[in-house]
Parts: sequence; C-alpha cells; structure tokens
Amino acid sequence: MNSRSFTFVISLLLISSLFSLHAKADGAGSVFFLDNPSHPFIRPQLSSKADLISLMDVGAAMSVLLGFAPSPSLSAESSSKLNEVLVPNPFDRPRAVFLLEVKGVEGHVAASDKDLFSNALRSTVIYNKNEVDIHLPDQDDLSVVSLDELSSSNLDAGFSDKELNDFASWLGGSYLANTLETFNGELSIPLKSGGELKLDMSKNADREFIQSLFSLIRNIQRAIELHQDLSANVHNPAELMSGSFSGIKVLQEKYGIDGVARQGLELVATSVSKIFDSLQTAHKGHIVGVIFFKESPSSEESTLNVKFTSQPAARQLQEKKSGPATLIIAEVLLVRRTLAWLTGIILLISTLLGTYFLLYMPITRDTLLYSNVKLD
Repeated sequence: MNSRSFTFVISLLLISSLFSLHAKADGAGSVFFLDNPSHPFIRPQLSSKADLISLMDVGAAMSVLLGFAPSPSLSAESSSKLNEVLVPNPFDRPRAVFLLEVKGVEGHVAASDKDLFSNALRSTVIYNKNEVDIHLPDQDDLSVVSLDELSSSNLDAGFSDKELNDFASWLGGSYLANTLETFNGELSIPLKSGGELKLDMSKNADREFIQSLFSLIRNIQRAIELHQDLSANVHNPAELMSGSFSGIKVLQEKYGIDGVARQGLELVATSVSKIFDSLQTAHKGHIVGVIFFKESPSSEESTLNVKFTSQPAARQLQEKKSGPATLIIAEVLLVRRTLAWLTGIILLISTLLGTYFLLYMPITRDTLLYSNVKLD
C-alpha cells in the first residue's frame, strides 16, 4: 500500500469516527409502527429506505395517519420516505394513533417470532435535536388524550392486591399477596424468552416500576372510554393518544442494565402488545401504534410535541379590516345595490307599460292583427 492509499484510508476512518460521534451525541433510538395485519395502513419492511427515519418524518407520517395533510415545508426526500412507510391510499387512513415513548433503552429486540414487534415496521431514529413539533389542525377536528395526565395521581392513589392479581392473570402469571400488608407481595410473570420475572412489591424499585405500568394501563382504559363516547357523536374527530413510560430507568438504577431491567423491558413490550390489542378491538382495527425506544438523559424530555394551528374565522378577518380596504368594500356594495334597484325599477315600468298597451289596444279591422295580408 502506497502513501496516498494509506492517507485515503486514514481519512475515511476519521470521517466515519466523526459521524459516529455526532450520531452518539445526538442520540439514536428505534421506532416501531404497529399495524393491523388484516387491514394494514403501514407498508411491510421490504425496502432499506425505511431503515433510517428522522423525527420530522415520523411526525409527518402521524399527521397523514390522522387524516391530515403533512407540513407544506416537507422536503422531497421526506415525501419519498413517507411513500416507503405508508400504504398509498389517501382515502383509507385509520384516523387514530397510539404514540408511546419508552425511555431508558436505545432499542428493543423481539424476544419471539410471535411478538407483535417482530411483525412491525422498525426504523432507526437519529435525534438531531431533542424534540420536534407536530403541527395539527384545531382541537375541534382532533381529540388528544395524554397518557401522562393522571400518572402522579395514580401513583398517590396506590393499587390493591386485587388489581395486582388481575394484572398477573392478564399476563399469565401469579401474585402471592402478603397477609400483613397490601401491595407488598411477590409478582411472578412468565416471559416469552422462557424466563420468569419476579418482582417484590416491598422493594421501592419494583413497586415504582409496576405503579408506572399500572398508570399507563389505567390511562389507556380511560382513552378507550373516551373513544366510545366520541363514537356515539355525529362529529367523529381524529384521535391521538400520546404518553411516555420511564419505569425501566428505576430497574436500571437498582439492578443495572442487564438482568432484571432487561426482563422488565420484555414485560413492558408484552404489556404494550396486549394494550395495542385492546385498542385494536375498541377502534375496530382503525388505529396505528408508534412506539419509540430511546435512551433519554432526562425523564421530562419529550420527543414529539403536538402544536395546534387554528384558522381564524372569516367573520373575524372581516371585522379586523379597517382603513381604505373597508371604504372600497362599502363603495362596491353601494354600486351593486344601486344597479340592482335601477334594474328592478326599469323592469317594473316596462311590465306596467306593456300591460297597459295590451289592454287598451284598439280592436279594429284596420289593424295589422286583423288584416288579411298575404305575403307572396
């Protein structure tokens, strides 16, 4: 290898190192698009173009799935990316999106071929900035349910042993209650990977993790009840359910990245799959899940923020007009009304004169009407 080739290789290594450092500084994660297998709204992962996606592209995809047009400033590359993600049918959109950000992990590997995430469209997200705004129409056309609104009240309210027992049965596990104190027993959940997750509710980390998961499930139930109320109305707006889950960080701080924390992540993935099945049933298949897995440095940090862009009414615009424009409009209205009155008066006079001459026309044989004129 000559010196020129060696210099070229070193340059390539330096450039790739800079790019990797930049991506690491910005942060990376994974996004999964959960879909209805019998009525898909998302394309299958057949093209490598969908392997890398930006937050702006995810926001534009969510706007289209909700039935709204994406931002006019969307680039041609992003538009091409949307064609790789969405099914090309503008008249068939779910108009409901379940957005959830699981914080504390960079990605999720499906533990089983039967896992819902294994059949989902997965893309790697590069976070060039911490958050991106999603601009959507006014709230009259969209119903937004925050899955984080009741998190603090849920944690303060506590949970009963019956709820823990129902939760364990829901996941095929069991709960051994403590006879001396409620919410202080042992929870055992079988995992699809073949292991078993055991959580002791007497430990603060295990308790906080389960409480966060319970809070998410309660808010999902509230969102389903709201959807049933909206379905009964004539005006059926689009629905966006958004929230975050950061309970994994509690297990990571207590037990480390591997072990119990990884088993807890698998439990979260299984719970999200069953939650999405409940949403599919409630929405009759017309809903798409957008699930983020991101290692966020701050639990308060959000990935996508919803911003409403309301259009002012035409009456309000007219009231705000002043100055020469108002005078011009008044002059135009005056001219139009004057022409309308003059035309009406002329037609009325013409009608009266015509009627008068017909009624008082002399009936003689000398008139042209009664003359025997022969035209050769």
